Amino acid sequence: MIKMDAELFEGAALPLFDQLYNLAYWFSGNRADAEDLVQETYAKALKAIDSFQEGTNFRAWMFQILRNTFLTSRSGLKAQNTVFLEDEEGAEAFLAHSVTPELVALQLENSQAVIDAISALPIIYREAVLLCDMEEMTYKEIAQVLAVPIGTVMSRLSRARNLLKQALAIDPARRSPHEV
Repeated sequence: MIKMDAELFEGAALPLFDQLYNLAYWFSGNRADAEDLVQETYAKALKAIDSFQEGTNFRAWMFQILRNTFLTSRSGLKAQNTVFLEDEEGAEAFLAHSVTPELVALQLENSQAVIDAISALPIIYREAVLLCDMEEMTYKEIAQVLAVPIGTVMSRLSRARNLLKQALAIDPARRSPHEV
């Protein structure tokens, strides 16, 4: 098995910097905390590079380290909205609609409303939306980053989108003919 060395790590990890920083900023809501999270993510990843398995998804591995670093930080879960377990598992299924956060962002005149709505989401929903819709990860990659089954990813995305629609008061009757 070929081990990833520091030079290979640099070549694979540095192009992810902006994506990791953006997600860290969404998680923390603060530039300094986001910078600290990304710096700590890179330090942890480099230290643990021997645990990276060649042939697996390096990008997902880095995002998982970022997420875990955030969740264990002082600004992580303790400072975020809480979602009760019974709200997460076993509740009625929400169907995904054709209205996505990107479409909402394009249609709204005030993009700050979208930013505020995403920021107000409980962290488990916010991270799913950001990884899917901002970082364009597949459900499989998101499941790997979040360490949950794909079905849970789909459920969280559906719930997040419904919460966003409620927060932004999206009226299905206001959709354009192109969305139908």
